[in-house]
Amino acid sequence: MGRWKPNARGRLEQAALELYVERGYDRTTVAEITRRAGLTERTFFRHFADKREVLFAGSGALEELCVDAVATAPGATAPIDVMTAALDTASSLFQERGDVVRQRQSVIDANTELRERELVKLASLSAALADALRLRGVGDLTARLTAETGMAVLKVAYERWIREPDDRTLHQHLGECLDALRAVTART
Repeated sequence: MGRWKPNARGRLEQAALELYVERGYDRTTVAEITRRAGLTERTFFRHFADKREVLFAGSGALEELCVDAVATAPGATAPIDVMTAALDTASSLFQERGDVVRQRQSVIDANTELRERELVKLASLSAALADALRLRGVGDLTARLTAETGMAVLKVAYERWIREPDDRTLHQHLGECLDALRAVTART
């Protein structure tokens, strides 16, 4: 086994994604993932609780980045603009890994269990963002609505970016979604 090679976690993630795309999530075992990565099952379970967590391992880092964006926004910034800063942070992270993100999403889309897991992770991110807004002094109702709205905007923009492969970045899709939201809520 090639245990001395660096980046065991990255190798496991890459091997798992390749196998999930080739064979399907359900038909891929941890043993096959570790064999392809040149590692042991013991090493796999040091990094991941189970094979689905390979696809969701980055959610903690995403949450941390978004919460930090909320916390570090200038004090007088409106809650929706604070949320926009957090979404911009998320879009940068996804954009950097574009092809991998698209492959990952194709695996998730093909499996009900994974789609449910993704919804749980989005709910967790929403709760963390609402908490971060409350720490800024935003009232509970406004914090919750802003965070949930932010997740809806992110979800729609992300889906458009994944499914409409063109030259627009995720950041541009986010901008379009936020503009549409502002048009929906504008008073006439």
